[in-house]
Amino acid sequence: MAKEISDTTLAEEGYVYSAYGSEKYLKHAVASVTSLRRYDKKRPAAIYCSSELRACLEKSEAGSLFEYVFDLPDENQSINGFKHNIHLFMPFERNLILDSDMIWCKNPDRLWLSLSPFPFTITGNQLSDLFFGSSKGISVIKDLILNKRKKTLDRFGLTYLSRVQAGMIYAQDPDLARRVSDEAKTYFSLRNETHFRSRTDETGRIDESCEWSMAMAMSKMKLQVFPWLNGFDSPQLDFLESYTEYDPDFHSVSCLYYTQRLVYDLKGLKSDWFRNLLIRLITKIPGRGDYLYVTPYCIHFGWVHQKEPLNQFSVRCWSAFKKRNSLEKTAS
Repeated sequence: MAKEISDTTLAEEGYVYSAYGSEKYLKHAVASVTSLRRYDKKRPAAIYCSSELRACLEKSEAGSLFEYVFDLPDENQSINGFKHNIHLFMPFERNLILDSDMIWCKNPDRLWLSLSPFPFTITGNQLSDLFFGSSKGISVIKDLILNKRKKTLDRFGLTYLSRVQAGMIYAQDPDLARRVSDEAKTYFSLRNETHFRSRTDETGRIDESCEWSMAMAMSKMKLQVFPWLNGFDSPQLDFLESYTEYDPDFHSVSCLYYTQRLVYDLKGLKSDWFRNLLIRLITKIPGRGDYLYVTPYCIHFGWVHQKEPLNQFSVRCWSAFKKRNSLEKTAS
């Protein structure tokens, strides 16, 4: 079993990853730390793995990327199993807990300084949109007409709901992290009393989301989200092929960033013609078309249909370590 770290920690600050299921998720984590080491060689990285992926990692030279490799118990090998028990996976005094599909784009020192005042926080927006945890298609109109979001908040005595993006979680207070975990698990167990939908209903998703339940927990506990969209200092931005300038190995990354939140959110629409039409219309309003190109600390490959550049990069990273391992065996 993973052990809670309280009095004894392995380092002051460090990165925490997890990997289970398909080997591609382990390769993603390897690619993420490969990009991280371009900018940060001093803070250690830990990974919690299923036994199968730990064995795979230990056979590869890629295992040298991680200062610490831990077993991930079966009951924690899911999104909720891991993130609804985040207090169990805090080996450092200050922990930056990351999804494996994150690529680092610049030096994170300032990000750590910005996060340091928070005992616990998750990247996100202060206000969640109507789609957060709810219907992703036209049926969201029914939720809007019936005001289901407000009914959920009223039912649980909440006055607001933030948009949590749990690809980046910062935690340095184990007790507080435990209480957030417990609250989130309670809310998730009562999901039939909410308007939130199962993530498995979405094409390509096989695991439930932790985000709306963690957002409710943070709302109840009056915990502030860390601004996800923050201009040049954005901790993470979604990778969208049409709006990202990058090279195949992500040495140089710039993301188109509309300063108006509504216009920025429209970038996620899958239909090219409909998205471009809406953006063209809205940006005719003075000030709505302002934009900048931003290099965030991380780009997040959270969209299923946008992962191919990450998949290709992760295969190249893994192959490089595999080739190095083969050469060293030949030399010996």
